[in-house]
Amino acid sequence: MTGKPILEIDHLRVSFRIQDQYYAAVDDVSLTVNEDEVVAIVGESGCGKSALALAVMGLHPPQKTKLEGSIIFKGTNLLSLSTSQLNKIRGKDIGMIFQDPLTALNPLMTIGRQIEESMDYHMKLSSMEKRQRTLELLKRVGIPNPEKTYHRYPHELSGGMRQRVVIAIAIACEPSLIIADEPTTALDVTIQAQIMGLLKELQQQMKTGIILITHDLGVVAEMADRVAVMYAGEIVELADVETLFHHPLHPYTRSLLHSIPSAQTRKEKLHVIQGIVPSLQKMPRTGCRFQSRISWIDESKHEPNPILREVEPGHWVRCTCYQHFYFPHDHIGDVGYGIS
Repeated sequence: MTGKPILEIDHLRVSFRIQDQYYAAVDDVSLTVNEDEVVAIVGESGCGKSALALAVMGLHPPQKTKLEGSIIFKGTNLLSLSTSQLNKIRGKDIGMIFQDPLTALNPLMTIGRQIEESMDYHMKLSSMEKRQRTLELLKRVGIPNPEKTYHRYPHELSGGMRQRVVIAIAIACEPSLIIADEPTTALDVTIQAQIMGLLKELQQQMKTGIILITHDLGVVAEMADRVAVMYAGEIVELADVETLFHHPLHPYTRSLLHSIPSAQTRKEKLHVIQGIVPSLQKMPRTGCRFQSRISWIDESKHEPNPILREVEPGHWVRCTCYQHFYFPHDHIGDVGYGIS
């Protein structure tokens, strides 16, 4: 079972300046990640998932960003730290796996040198020890012939191998939290499965907490212990993975699950979610933000100011509209999606 909380995000608001006004991309989000736990954050592009991850890492440009609330990591509020203080934590205690390994890696440095870079900053090792550790890391992430790869440049490796190198960099200093931001987006399906399997294996070995940001619900079903569903900057549903897939409540969660094919869909039509995620400037700041995309549900069924409520132990849902939701083409209901 999962251990004690390692990261506690409390009422976090991340706002970006557009011209002279700030608009919240992450709006009043609270979330806890425990030791030895994978928490997945899911939602469409533009829902605020990556903005949340970059806020934890302290990677938003301060001149264009306003951060409110708190991000407590091992008892310290990361939002109160200076850049030099954050640098002591980033890479050492918190590792990050970016979604595009080609842009995450320096094209002018060898693979070995890039992995050793974080060790230079955080660990007191001799050149020989760093090299030995780097070769061990390359082997650990499943790269054949580590000695040869050590001297190669990123462009000489395949996409899957580059992503393994990015993972090796993230785990080089044995962090207690890893943030994986769409770690398999640029990879084909077979390689995706290998990378996710590797991450799960490393997480179990290292007892690390992982925040997994993805829009792939298949990956969530395989990897996650708990799932936070984000829409328009807010968490709209939070539950353990079993509950979320077999008893989803929020209309957005149900719509996402209903729009993916499974062995049980046979020849039924997949649900298409109306509309798109609103832009920051056009995002509604009151009422249910998903209301415009389920126009067949009467306005009176939505709360004027929806809050996240615990409807059963560990299962949180925003807005009472879930109690009245149905799919237009199926009034019978749709609990249980068969993803296991």
